[in-house]
Amino acid sequence: MSRKQITGIGPTPRTGADDTGCPILHVDMDAFFASVELLDRPELRGSPVIVGSPAGRGVVLSATYEARAYGVHSAMPMSRARRMCPQATVIPPSHGKYTEVSKGVMEIFHAITPLVEPIASDEAFLDVGGARRRLGSPAEIAASIRAQVLERYGITCSVGVAGSKFVAKLASKQCKPDGMLVVPADEVVAFLHPLPVSALWGVGERTEQTLVRLGIRTVGDLARVPPGTLQRELGQAAGGHLAALAWGRDERPVTAHVPDKSIGNEETFATDVDDPETIRRELLRLSERVAARMRKSGHVGRTVSVKLRRADFSTITRSRTLREPTDVAQVIYTTACELFGAAGLERVRLRLVGVRLENLRPADSASHQLTLGERETGWREAERAMDRAIHRFGPDAVLPASLVRGRLDEMET
Repeated sequence: MSRKQITGIGPTPRTGADDTGCPILHVDMDAFFASVELLDRPELRGSPVIVGSPAGRGVVLSATYEARAYGVHSAMPMSRARRMCPQATVIPPSHGKYTEVSKGVMEIFHAITPLVEPIASDEAFLDVGGARRRLGSPAEIAASIRAQVLERYGITCSVGVAGSKFVAKLASKQCKPDGMLVVPADEVVAFLHPLPVSALWGVGERTEQTLVRLGIRTVGDLARVPPGTLQRELGQAAGGHLAALAWGRDERPVTAHVPDKSIGNEETFATDVDDPETIRRELLRLSERVAARMRKSGHVGRTVSVKLRRADFSTITRSRTLREPTDVAQVIYTTACELFGAAGLERVRLRLVGVRLENLRPADSASHQLTLGERETGWREAERAMDRAIHRFGPDAVLPASLVRGRLDEMET
């Protein structure tokens, strides 16, 4: 194969793999949260670093590649990560810093093309087909992005260049860290078929087990199976989807400004909690955060869900769809408490709780009808007044009384 992989930041590549027909870029920051933290801790470069709770609760948010060499990865329980790499330096997360850098990186993308589809704070798809005449070939644009991110923020990213979103994302993963990989249109099949079947979107642990049982271990193995067989084993939609991906067929366009499908927050307790009052207080805190984010984003939602994780890491979720969409914390909180009570876990030790609002729509598209006896001025207006006070004086300027009492109790203990 002649596909071109480039590592490090060097001269803009003008030769190598043919990037004709490869307008899709997948840009993925390398160990993003950890890389941002190392900007303030340069003495830790080259050593294993984990971003997460130093108390050992919660999960790994990010890890340097030195820590990953010991098997540490994102979403792993912190307790397990520390056992696997006890010499790692653990840094608590600084979400404000990540948001600031992420915003700047996205601005670099938008200066190149309006067709930017963020996947997370640290990765995005770009369609640069319309930028070629102005900025050069897709490979040249990818190299420019990598150079700009390094120059402005001192961190690296990896870029996959291909004709589809699916192949571009696989390419960026293959060239990590700090690399670029172009997969020419006529070499997609040769690139895909040696990969493990788990590389395909939609192949989780259970699907992989089913495929391995059928003797399918690589993408090439799967490509040689008749689509009808896959559909019979995996279902009509999943079988057809994987059969198409195995041959590199992915027609999805890069879609700019994808709206949030849900907005939520969750919290891992410092120690497991079985006190219902403490859990309800946390549900209130989370409901306040979710409602504030909803109002800031200009959305309302109809479905409230709660996430409850027991001490043994088993997790249940409960949800309820409201009669009308809302962005009011009191409505979210009341529903969350009812869901918590119905789950039957009021005396069970919990390590994590979460609140989420789903089924979103723009706030200006949702009319609010007053229920019998409801005053025109109530919680919605009060919470918007709280938003203005918090914006001016800081996040602790206004708190519900129960949260103030809870904070005082914490200070006394």
